[in-house]
Amino acid sequence: MSSITIITKLVAKQDSVESVKTELLKMIAPTRQENGCNEYRLHQDNQDPATFLFYENWENLACLEQHLNSAHYKNYVAAVGNLIADKVVHKMTEIA
Repeated sequence: MSSITIITKLVAKQDSVESVKTELLKMIAPTRQENGCNEYRLHQDNQDPATFLFYENWENLACLEQHLNSAHYKNYVAAVGNLIADKVVHKMTEIA
């Protein structure tokens, strides 16, 4: 099975940047401990602090699906649901 890379761009509502950042940071430690998580990095745009980017590498799709069903991921989704202005997720497979 091929590894999978996830690139997620989140844009917080302008009045919610710090709240979203707090919730995103809560995800780091437990996610990095998950089975099949090879890389999980969070970035914040230098020009627009409301923009965040996750760069993730998972051993396979099954490991990613376990992450999406984890308690900490579900808690994050519930916490930021109304605080996000935009979200784009790219599920990618390395080809070279």
